[in-house]
Amino acid sequence: MLIVTIDTLRADRLSAYGYRRPTSPNLDRLLASGVRFTQARTVEPLTNPALCSMFTSLHPHEHGATRNGLRLRPDATSVARVLNRRGYRSAAFVGNWTLRNGISGIGDHFDLYDEVLSRKRWLGMFKGEATAEDLTDAALEWLGGHREDSRRPFLLWVHYVEPHAPYRLQEDFAPKLGVRASGEVSKSDRYDTEIAFADHHLGRLLAMVERDPALAANTLIVFAADHGESLGEHSYWGHGRNLYEPTLRIPLGFVWPGRIRPGVVSSSALNIDVAPTVLGLAGLPVPGTFRGYDWSGVLQGEAPAPRDRVVWFQAHKGAVLSAQEATNARRRGLLEVGVLFEAGWRKEIFRLPEKKRWIFDLAADPREARNLAKGGALSGPLQGWMADLRKGLAASDRIAKVEVDPESAAKLRALGYAE
Repeated sequence: MLIVTIDTLRADRLSAYGYRRPTSPNLDRLLASGVRFTQARTVEPLTNPALCSMFTSLHPHEHGATRNGLRLRPDATSVARVLNRRGYRSAAFVGNWTLRNGISGIGDHFDLYDEVLSRKRWLGMFKGEATAEDLTDAALEWLGGHREDSRRPFLLWVHYVEPHAPYRLQEDFAPKLGVRASGEVSKSDRYDTEIAFADHHLGRLLAMVERDPALAANTLIVFAADHGESLGEHSYWGHGRNLYEPTLRIPLGFVWPGRIRPGVVSSSALNIDVAPTVLGLAGLPVPGTFRGYDWSGVLQGEAPAPRDRVVWFQAHKGAVLSAQEATNARRRGLLEVGVLFEAGWRKEIFRLPEKKRWIFDLAADPREARNLAKGGALSGPLQGWMADLRKGLAASDRIAKVEVDPESAAKLRALGYAE
């Protein structure tokens, strides 16, 4: 079982999702061989909360890791722990400081958790990240060793950092995309070259799986992003601070030759659906704590895709950067709550600091340019969601201790997570 995630990756910048540039030939080929979701979103547009949600199938206010620098609640169940108990070997290779086990807790769920922090992707920053090349090299070495002793099933997770800011220009890939690699290159163009760079090195990992017929036939591949990225929409560059579509929408696909018939699903999906779907496809029971939807029946042609699903979102401050912030860090960090009703594509957002409310009709206004809210109170569902969220944040603040070490605070600040 191989789970691949790419940081800060917008679905609409992949060729498989209709982008005009050939940014992702390896991903295009992968997604064409399985089921691709066109309406997948993250429950929170921030790396640590989003990926903890993906593995635990819990919303951030339930697992406690609502901000970068906050650890998972120690009692959280994850798909990795379930598979470990079933005899799987588990390994993860991450190259993002925000995923360090000391400040995330997600590494406790894997047999091997390799923090590949060998590069300075940010100018002037000490080594705190890795490139896609570094991560693929490390994953290939582990996978090669596993093939020599393949009696046990495995779970391998690789998380690539590109195209996260600072959007470095990958000169070797610029000509293929029609990007001039000299002079002033826009941030948007640099972002595209980063996608092509990550896609190239992901292709090396996929090639190793494909070269071994037995490995290819028995390996479920899941691909997703942790969140999207705002590239100037609503006068904002980055992610994490709001619940507009550019930061919520993610690519998502499941590939398993002979087990999953290729196709496209247009119903709403969330990153918390990954864990129950993986277990469903493996023929294993799904823990009762999991909140996501098990798509295995749909992927195997045994059930229709759900309609009229209601999905929920939350946004928090970027990171905990001081001991003073650590007190009630979860409750004090909440910025926005949101809900999307699939019937009619009605989306409602409420921003707590300014007490501002938005309603969008995504079918008629996909760019979220026209706020249909005419004053008035929040809808009943969103009020209930916010109440549940606040209770969960308070509970997590009581249970999960927050510790902020100076080195992590400095690196998170250097990565742009300071408020």
